[in-house]
Amino acid sequence: QVQLVESGGGLVQARASLRVSCAASGGTFSNYAMGWFRQAPGKEREFVATISGNGANSYYTHPVKGRFTISRDNAKNTVYLQMNSLTPADTAVYYCAAARNPRYHLGFGIESDYDTWGQGTQVTVSS
Repeated sequence: QVQLVESGGGLVQARASLRVSCAASGGTFSNYAMGWFRQAPGKEREFVATISGNGANSYYTHPVKGRFTISRDNAKNTVYLQMNSLTPADTAVYYCAAARNPRYHLGFGIESDYDTWGQGTQVTVSS
């Protein structure tokens, strides 16, 4: 089973860009679909984006479509989330997660499909 460590969070101004990364270890990375979720203060955790094991397919929640891009480098065992045109509404703790055998279509962003979670990285967007 993989272990996941996120990095790259921070404090940025509105309209800025930021890339967060998630490094995996302890498993065959390409066997896992990888997802990004986020949890804002006082809110439930929500799906952001996901990418299939070979990187061929990716899906996004509607509020981030056209602004965020998920990608992966299987040679480096790393998944990325490039976030552009950030707004204060994007402020949250961002978590990466790995799904070995998702039960549902990845685009549904079902949390229970994901077996392993990172510790999260804080992204704060100031207005």
